[in-house]
Amino acid sequence: MHIHAIDHVEFYVGDADEVAASLRSEYGFGLLGWLREDPARYSVLVGQGDIRVLLTAARDPRHPAAAYVAEHGDGLATIALSTEEPAAALSEALDRGAVVRDGRMTGFGDVAHVFVRPGALLEAVEPAPEPDRAALSLLDAIDHVAACVGAGELDRTVAYYERVLGFKQIFEEHIEVGGQAMNSKVVQSISKEVTLTLLEPDTTAEPGQIDDFLAAHHGAGVQHLAFRTDDIATAVRTLGERGVGFLSTPGSYYDALEERFEHTAVPIPELRELNVLVDQDNEGELFQIFTQTTHPRRTIFFEVIERLGALTFGSANIKALYQAVERERTGANTEGATL
Repeated sequence: MHIHAIDHVEFYVGDADEVAASLRSEYGFGLLGWLREDPARYSVLVGQGDIRVLLTAARDPRHPAAAYVAEHGDGLATIALSTEEPAAALSEALDRGAVVRDGRMTGFGDVAHVFVRPGALLEAVEPAPEPDRAALSLLDAIDHVAACVGAGELDRTVAYYERVLGFKQIFEEHIEVGGQAMNSKVVQSISKEVTLTLLEPDTTAEPGQIDDFLAAHHGAGVQHLAFRTDDIATAVRTLGERGVGFLSTPGSYYDALEERFEHTAVPIPELRELNVLVDQDNEGELFQIFTQTTHPRRTIFFEVIERLGALTFGSANIKALYQAVERERTGANTEGATL
């Protein structure tokens, strides 16, 4: 099968209008329309650049969104994959051993996949009466989806995506921070447009934030969604002014940057001001920053990332992210923290 990209992601939520309003006011998403044809659900579609986010609330307690929200709270429930022949893709996935329920291919935890023809969602929605003039053009595409899976599930999940969808493993990392540790593997579609970062707690170490996510979310699920931008400095400043909170990074990280890199496309003083992380690989640079979670269970959050040729995932920054989340988790998000 040929999978082009992530067509859209669907969140199951308690109040679709409320979440849509937050994404519009804080992140600059534009209102694109509504799905109203199914009386069991109410869905709002918002977008920015090539990003499409469908927000679905159950109107009937028998709709899957009702059970999902009751179990996990608001969360990302569907990753829709674009392909020219959705029915053929689903049939091939079944032949390769996919587990399918109600037309949705299971992925990890309660997160599922659907195959859709490019543009089909926009054709299906009742469009907004006029373009959303308040929409911004800061975020361009979904760079990757990061998910936490239970201990012992990482290799099995990677193998499932390799077998069923033909994805390839492109990255592997073991992270240790203090007494905590986790394992990470990244799988990617042949088109290189669908990337999943999978995280698993290391049970030989002390329980940490991955364990906390799994406990609060009640199982495997999406930890963060990464939005790609072509101007991270402007994006971070603008989103911050609109009320988005970002994780902070201690000054020692930027002190060390001056020794690691002779030059960065965004000057180090500006990175320090904005709390943006930077890494380099053989192909170029990437810049990234992570938002504070506003979820009542303190689970899902977002990432903003800019790639200047870089193909990797900020390997040198994974430890910095882990520590930043840990400081927020423990209420010790202070300048005195060290890397």
